[in-house]
Amino acid sequence: MAHTYLSSCHCGNLSARYECTSATGALPLRACGCGFCRKHNARTTSDPKGRAEIVVRDPAALTRYRFGQRTADFLVCGNCGVYLGALFTDEDGAAYATLNANTFANAQALPDTVETVQYEQESAAEKNARRRIRWTPASLRIAGVD
Repeated sequence: MAHTYLSSCHCGNLSARYECTSATGALPLRACGCGFCRKHNARTTSDPKGRAEIVVRDPAALTRYRFGQRTADFLVCGNCGVYLGALFTDEDGAAYATLNANTFANAQALPDTVETVQYEQESAAEKNARRRIRWTPASLRIAGVD
């Protein structure tokens, strides 16, 4: 991968290492129109050719929020309330993530341009198919657990 981004929630309980093919100024950002993303003012990004590792320091302070069709875990820190990203695991156990670019260490350098998207009309099968194609292959690591 040519570019690496580090992210974390405010208190550092949730963090991610995101490797992708896009430079900072060209990182594709999306603004989802759902109520959850709007209330968090999230700008998300993913790269199907990339890799994301999400790390949880204290699993007791991780909130896995599911809403709507309940097909993905939206990862929110129970300590500071920051939405880090969402994680989808398919029936074969493969995991995919989209990350909230506002949590990146260099978020101020990201482009202002975002693609507005609406996914509320998708069926669960359509959501999952889109995630397999557009989201980043990912892993979730709980600190201290092998």
